[in-house]
Formats: sequence, structure tokens, C-alpha cells
Amino acid sequence: MYAHDDSGAQWAQLPPADQVEAASTALRMLADPGRLRMLWLLSGDEYDVASLAAAVGIARPAVSQHLAKLRLAGLVSLRRDGRHTHYRARGGHVRRLLAEVMNAADHHLHGIPDHD
Repeated sequence: MYAHDDSGAQWAQLPPADQVEAASTALRMLADPGRLRMLWLLSGDEYDVASLAAAVGIARPAVSQHLAKLRLAGLVSLRRDGRHTHYRARGGHVRRLLAEVMNAADHHLHGIPDHD
């Protein structure tokens, strides 16, 4: 079952419960504007906590907590470089999900017709 399959057959059957739960968790993580902004930046580059906090204007402890939640939800990965930890969005699926949700919001805000 793939989102890019436009045959319609994929919508005839519910996905497995564990997949629905994982997707629901990921979407809950995106429901916070701060986490959404962080994940947007992490989709384009790696950041450490201090740089990300400065970029989004959120206190470092809060950024650390958000990153932990995003990591548990499978939306970000980390890379350790000595004592430094760098975070990044986890793969193309996350980037495409963000692009789609931001495009849908843009269409809603500006009255742009939906795509088929």
C-alpha cells in the first residue's frame, strides 16, 4: 500500500492497526507549530540544538524536548560527532509529508483549488 498509487484500490481496505498508530503519532508531532517549524528546517540541513533553537526562537531545553519527541516518532535522526549531536529530518517521506501539508495549508489560506 503506497500513497503514490492512484489506482483507488489502496483506499478499499484499512491499513494495519500498528501502521495507523505510527501515522497518528507522527501527525500529532506535526500538530505543534514549533515542532513543525523545526522539522521544516531539519528537512533542509542538519542542526545542533543551539543552532536550531536560535533559528526557530525557542529555548534550548524546549528544543531538546521537541527533538526527543520527534525522534521517538521516527521523524528525525541524529548523528553524533564527538560531543556534538546533529539532527536531521528522517528521509524523503518526512520531507514530502511536510511539503504536502504546507501546500494544503497554502491552498486553504489562499483559496487555491485542490489537485486531483
